[in-house]
Amino acid sequence: MLPSPIGSFNEEEQQLPHLLRRPSTNFRTENSPPSHSKASGWLRRCVSATFRHPRRPSASFQSHDDASFHVDYLTSPIPGIGIEPPIIPDNLTSGAAARAAAATQNEILECVRNLRLTEPKIRRDSESGIGIEMRERGEESIDIPIPRKDPVDVLPEELVVQILSYLDAASLVETELVSRRWYVSASSHHIWKHVFRKEFGYAHQSTFTQPGQLQVDSPGLGKKAPDQDWKTMWRARKALDQRWRDGHAAAIYLEGHTDCVYCVQFDEHKILTGSRDRTIRVWDAHTYECIEVLGVQCLNSAVTVPPLPTYMTSRGHRPFTKIISPESTLAPTPSSSDLYHGGSILCLQYNESMMVTGSSDCTCIVWDLTSGYRPVRHLRHHTAGVLDVCFDSKYIVSCSKDTTVCLWDQATGEFLRKLSGHRGPVNAVQLRGDLVVSASGDGVAKLWNLTSGLCIKEFPSKDRGMACVEFSPDSRTILAGGNDQVIYQFDTTTGELVRELTGHRNLVRSLHLDSANGRIVSGSYDHSVKAYDFSTGENIVDFMGWTTSWILSAKADYRRIVATSQDSRAVVMDFGYGLKGAELLEGD
Repeated sequence: MLPSPIGSFNEEEQQLPHLLRRPSTNFRTENSPPSHSKASGWLRRCVSATFRHPRRPSASFQSHDDASFHVDYLTSPIPGIGIEPPIIPDNLTSGAAARAAAATQNEILECVRNLRLTEPKIRRDSESGIGIEMRERGEESIDIPIPRKDPVDVLPEELVVQILSYLDAASLVETELVSRRWYVSASSHHIWKHVFRKEFGYAHQSTFTQPGQLQVDSPGLGKKAPDQDWKTMWRARKALDQRWRDGHAAAIYLEGHTDCVYCVQFDEHKILTGSRDRTIRVWDAHTYECIEVLGVQCLNSAVTVPPLPTYMTSRGHRPFTKIISPESTLAPTPSSSDLYHGGSILCLQYNESMMVTGSSDCTCIVWDLTSGYRPVRHLRHHTAGVLDVCFDSKYIVSCSKDTTVCLWDQATGEFLRKLSGHRGPVNAVQLRGDLVVSASGDGVAKLWNLTSGLCIKEFPSKDRGMACVEFSPDSRTILAGGNDQVIYQFDTTTGELVRELTGHRNLVRSLHLDSANGRIVSGSYDHSVKAYDFSTGENIVDFMGWTTSWILSAKADYRRIVATSQDSRAVVMDFGYGLKGAELLEGD
């Protein structure tokens, strides 16, 4: 007896799980005309194949009762699983089966899409080959909560300061803009102290490598005291350096001498000038007032002080303001004229405790500065005017028009040795340890060994005489200038000419090497003062016509150039005038 259709359907219905696990995909397809249905091409092919060709039964549907079983008994479509297409019943017509299959498939796809939201699809850029990850357009990003904490609030203040101290100044300024709390930490004096010293060096750090060198230097690194405003100091120092590059300075004229001013030296508190009027004047470096006059003044009625320059020349930088020192009514301290020079003050050098001056009266005077400016002893050996002097803790060295260099004991004033060899006036000397360099009108700079008294090396100019010389603190470089309008830079070890610094149009009368700030300052008979970068030789400052006559001496520190002139004045070229925080850079 044949089983009833309903019983057969029930038995086959029990086998539907097998159908869901492995639906048959044994189709035979044929070309069909283009369809205008809105269903996808894949779905159209599936429907066409199902309705046109009965599918072959799979082994899973065959039984011993009916081996020719078809899917005709299915009343609803079975959606596709994975890559397998859906199973569509043969007994549905007019597109109902296709719509039902599409609806079921859409439900499954929606479920899969919702699951994938927890794992966003990432597409990699295969063109560049560097693994750039790019999200597909339209995908939603899921914000995963990440704990965020401000390190300035969490870490100890000491650790924050230590971390920020590794930043440079520009980064610190940006850090201060993050928040009020970051501003407080990034503005710490400890941090800016580290930044300042890393960029500009340490206060009271000697710029001289030779032991015993006592030359006064003003590095502009502040006082040795706690609670310094290092941030303001850093800003002031950067602004000062920029003013040097721009040639932006004020002109302050020191008036009081009655004849040409030959020499100058200064520090952050005082300025000393020596003149042909036989006096030494001491000026306050802050008020520019003359506070003391040393010596017996010689009044020359034939000399008149010319009016201030009008700066009509088109060359060089102009002062942004002009100031004249207060008028002084001080007279020289009454004393015996035998204690002071009887001629022009041609040269001077001082330190914290003593000063040595040289004069056209052929003598040097040693002064005690610890008990006021008091003459202590006269040094006599030269037979002509003393043109330059220098000293350290062991020696005093002087040079003269008599073509010689004399060596003295600094403590006792005893004459030790005469160095002979030049064939013209010795215009300048510099001392470093047991080495002395001298420059002469014979056109040669000589390097002497003080122990043996011998000349160990010569540095000739290309043309005519030398008027000035400088010896670098490390004794490796010699600078010399003179009549040929050129500044020569020599290597002390090899004797070779390293470079020539040009720009002056007349005799180069004065040279100063500010090694702490890497600048060479020169003064010339062309009425100009120039500054050069020591490392490159580039001319960075050109002050032309700030005086009405020859420049006879020029010295510089981090803030000022002080130059003396034949017109009876000294001019202070102050780059820090009116600059906020400039006073904080002064030392003790």
